[in-house]
Amino acid sequence: MPKKGITGHDDWVLTEALATALVALEQLEPKHQPNAHMDDIRKLLANGKEPAAVSLHLAQAKCRLFPELDPLEIYREYGIGDEYG
Repeated sequence: MPKKGITGHDDWVLTEALATALVALEQLEPKHQPNAHMDDIRKLLANGKEPAAVSLHLAQAKCRLFPELDPLEIYREYGIGDEYG
């Protein structure tokens, strides 16, 4: 069976990259945040995905970027209950 795209899981890779980029950009001081680009990233993330899936990707990205923070608190911040922690 031929793989889809370049890696066989392109959508997953792009979603993870976009979520990580968005979470990283959110950490910048507001005056340095590229809001128009961040809005575009949000649109790309939401395209064809359930809101809960987007929240999960964002929470996982924040957990990776900030391993010293409490993962359950991060998940709650993104509206995800304890069942995902």
